[in-house]
Amino acid sequence: MSGGKQDQGGDRLAEFTQFRQRMNERILAEPNQVVRRFFALDTQTYQAGALDVKTKELLGLVASLVLRCDDCISYHVAQCKDAGVSREEFFETFSVGLVVGGSIVIPHLRRAVDFLDQLEAGTSAPSAHDHG
Repeated sequence: MSGGKQDQGGDRLAEFTQFRQRMNERILAEPNQVVRRFFALDTQTYQAGALDVKTKELLGLVASLVLRCDDCISYHVAQCKDAGVSREEFFETFSVGLVVGGSIVIPHLRRAVDFLDQLEAGTSAPSAHDHG
């Protein structure tokens, strides 16, 4: 039974990744400079500077938890994983988001941990560094 759940989770991750990539390409194909500049600004924001990429992605994860955006949470969990965040670091970060956001964050925390579990199991993840 759990194998089916894993396959289902892998399908969900693949669908999320494919949809995100397809729609980002579609959005950026439009000649709207505001949208293009925002996407570029978002990409630049998460590049290394005074703060390293790992720290910035953890900050993005906390903000996404507090704002309760599941797509953003999934994206930042994947980016954090790529940046080398350990499970212990994830849970400390989740605790900050939970304390700042309150109990309403709990359903999003559940989905974040489920997504992390799937990533650790080796299923697909969002790629390309553009937000949400």
